[in-house]
Amino acid sequence: MLDLNTLDGSTWDVVISGTGLPQAFLALALSRSGKKILHIDKNDYYGGSEAAFNLQEAEEWVGRVNDVHNSMPFESASISRPAVSDGEDDELSFSRAYTLSLSPQLLFSKSRFLPSLVSSRVYRQLEFQAVGSWWIYQHSTGSEANSQPAGLQRVPSSREDVFTDETMSMKSKRSLMKLLRQLMQQENDQESEAESEVDQNMQFQDLLETKYRIPSDLFDPLLSLSLSLKSMDTTHSMNAIPNIKRHISSIGVFGPGFGAVLAKWGGGAEFSQAACRACAVGGGIYALGREIKKVDGITEGNKSEKLNIYLTDNESVRSRYVVGSGWDLPEQIQRERAHPYSRITRSIMVVNSPLEILFPQTSENGPVPAGAVVTFPSRNSDPPTYLLVHSSDTGECPANQCIIYGYVLLPAEKGKVVLETAVDNFLKSVDSKAKVIWGAHFTQLGCLEREMVVAENLKGSHDNVFSFPAPALDLAFDDGLIDQVKQVWKVIMGDEADENTFLKFDDREGMIDEEEANETM
Repeated sequence: MLDLNTLDGSTWDVVISGTGLPQAFLALALSRSGKKILHIDKNDYYGGSEAAFNLQEAEEWVGRVNDVHNSMPFESASISRPAVSDGEDDELSFSRAYTLSLSPQLLFSKSRFLPSLVSSRVYRQLEFQAVGSWWIYQHSTGSEANSQPAGLQRVPSSREDVFTDETMSMKSKRSLMKLLRQLMQQENDQESEAESEVDQNMQFQDLLETKYRIPSDLFDPLLSLSLSLKSMDTTHSMNAIPNIKRHISSIGVFGPGFGAVLAKWGGGAEFSQAACRACAVGGGIYALGREIKKVDGITEGNKSEKLNIYLTDNESVRSRYVVGSGWDLPEQIQRERAHPYSRITRSIMVVNSPLEILFPQTSENGPVPAGAVVTFPSRNSDPPTYLLVHSSDTGECPANQCIIYGYVLLPAEKGKVVLETAVDNFLKSVDSKAKVIWGAHFTQLGCLEREMVVAENLKGSHDNVFSFPAPALDLAFDDGLIDQVKQVWKVIMGDEADENTFLKFDDREGMIDEEEANETM
């Protein structure tokens, strides 16, 4: 095994910078190729923008985000922790009792991301848990004398839910059933594809009103199922409809009553570590705390020449290919972005209550969910606010507590206020004694809409340099990530690339156990 103190002067087939999901899955895809892979990360932790932290690590991360030399897709981070009065117990447990995820996104059973976890055998190192109910927070309505109190309303997420819902009128049920039926037909009927394309050229609200005659009181529940970060009047059908189809078609695949799962112990960070571990078992070398400062040796038209890569601590290595992201590679080898990044305000809050009411079984024989989705509908053209609530069963917090992950497509200052208000109103509606005992707010930079993925779009200033785009600002894991990885994998593999073998592996004989694999990382 290579001594990591002797990286200087070493030669590689591929140097990958950053251990975020795209880089980790590229390393996984190359793990049985026989190529010499050096995988580095400027950070002292795995996962990049999908990392997970204990409390102390999270507070250190906030300091890094706010550093003037920050090179991460995050900014404007802050920590809030209510003061403990004399005589009161600090309800916050010890630091390592928490695993706070930067990527708590949902994984739908019909996602294209999931089959890659299975075919690559990475799933054996993961544990999945059900995401159960979708909820809408209904603001108080009506006159003071005849008002409806604010509170949560469960969103009917399947045809069975629609049948059994006692709050909807028969007219609303018929309209909603027509919509769900036609969307499922479009999934299975090629003749419906042309009609589907016409639908997707419309604004989502116009489509619901004119084609499906959906009553306005169902707009917010349907928008919540689409997980759109935009307001109803700015959400396009081409984004909302496929997401609703994905939601409906996913229900029942892994078990009755649910269609999405989450990864226990830290979400996307678990995917990243499992993928990197597989590459390490295959001979890849891992080195944290190493950053690419400069790349030279780039000769126009010469694709076989090794590039000179200069790392921190005055080390240099040589490699044919260099792969990273916009935050892991020096600017000199990146192309200028065609479009500015979008920004979303996010929060992570620890709550001193299990909020058990949010996690009912969604079917008689179904599992007890570990996750729930709460939507605060858009008002006055402001975007909706989403809360992903994780129970202690996720391993992210101690028993009798839960974690709330907040998202809103607003600038930092306004977004923070909106998220704090949403969480405050939400807690009052479900448990009047519940309170936030630790919180973090930050802004994430990324992409709201993906461009078509081709290798040319991922190239840097040289044919052998590739830069993955910023993470998608979605509440579900990005299927396009696998397409990005595949394009770069095909170039690196060259004539050896066989798309039928991409991320498809047999179980290794005499599999190295996890502890030994970790020693190689």
